Amino acid sequence: MVSSFDMTKLCSLLQDFHMLTQIRITVFNDRLEELTAWPQHVPPFCRLIRSDPDGLAQCRKCDREACATALQKRGTHIYRCHAGLTEAVSPVFLGNIIIGYLLFGHIFAWPDAEDGRRRIAGACAGYRIDPQCLADCCRRLPVRSEAYIRSASNLLHAVASYLCMERMIFLRQNDLPLQLDAYIRDHLSEPLSAQRLCAHLQIGRTTLYELSRQSYGRGIAQQIRFLRIEKAKTLLLEQPALSIAEVAEACGFPEYNYFITIFRKQTGTTPARFRTGQAGRSFLL
Repeated sequence: MVSSFDMTKLCSLLQDFHMLTQIRITVFNDRLEELTAWPQHVPPFCRLIRSDPDGLAQCRKCDREACATALQKRGTHIYRCHAGLTEAVSPVFLGNIIIGYLLFGHIFAWPDAEDGRRRIAGACAGYRIDPQCLADCCRRLPVRSEAYIRSASNLLHAVASYLCMERMIFLRQNDLPLQLDAYIRDHLSEPLSAQRLCAHLQIGRTTLYELSRQSYGRGIAQQIRFLRIEKAKTLLLEQPALSIAEVAEACGFPEYNYFITIFRKQTGTTPARFRTGQAGRSFLL
């Protein structure tokens, strides 16, 4: 993936986030390479953990797994890191394409502070670090409530959306991910095989599968099914005159029963129940 960030505007936005929350925020690209952070210095607790090679490896593994979960959820993921601190990560999308992640972290959010410090000491017992230094670093961490974390994570999600709204991130028009995404959206109701996509982009299957994994965090067939069901949900609500069979065909599902199966798997309900359930909720609102 080749994406560009307006670093001046981005750094200013990160500073605003930190000023409001007093939480460190980091930006990764889609390859999980750190681009920038604010404050730029790593907190003493994390410096201590990362001074041990095993601790550093676990930090990187934790970041990878958290980003993968957030990408799968297509939303902000709050979790406790391997060392016992609370963090949150939000994926940044440009259209349907994943182009980076925002992560805030290193927050002490244990309801019982003493119990939290004991648990952190236990989680870090295998690292070659000074236990007293670890205890001192823990005591210097401000205690944050769950409500505070939730509010900060909501703000993190808003920042991720704002990045694209204000055009702080962009892709060049000749980039393959953008071409792939545009072609899928324009031909969603038609048969979309890997062979057809490869022929259009003039790439091989291996390149297509890697491109899909990098852009969407999933296989190309899975991404096409996801987009078709999202389109079906829109048609079910916005065009009530269309029968379910007509919705299925308009979304690239020539087989009615297959459409029902995929729709239920992705949404947890049938198209008919989705339509009537959503309509009922809208009426009540």
